[in-house]
Amino acid sequence: MAFFKNIISTRPTKKLSERWLGPFPILKKVSTHSYHLKLPSQRKSIHPVFHISLLEPVKTSTITNRHQEPPPAIIIEEEDQWEVSQILDSKLKIGKLWYLVEWKGSSQDPEISTWEITKNPKNCPELVTELHSLYTILS
Repeated sequence: MAFFKNIISTRPTKKLSERWLGPFPILKKVSTHSYHLKLPSQRKSIHPVFHISLLEPVKTSTITNRHQEPPPAIIIEEEDQWEVSQILDSKLKIGKLWYLVEWKGSSQDPEISTWEITKNPKNCPELVTELHSLYTILS
């Protein structure tokens, strides 16, 4: 088992990123200076062979009867899905279309409305076409 580092994170700064990812089982020793790790399917974009300078052996706890918590889960897709009440506005940001979405149950609090990229407000194509037809009429 080994941890590895130097992986690009989605966190806003390097300071907030995890220092080490893992532990992951070692499948085989590729050379004197590199190991092949068994990475989860969520990490398939990462090459599984690492130089020893990027690896750290797992240290087992010296305290008896102590259970070490597993590392946090990697979130691929949110399971909670909110229903869209209406789409309030749209804008272009760095060449991508964003929508200002008001979520059902949040009409009392306008701060809960969020800017979402085009692919995020799913299951509401009629609201998107309604917004675009409204702006077409006003233009």
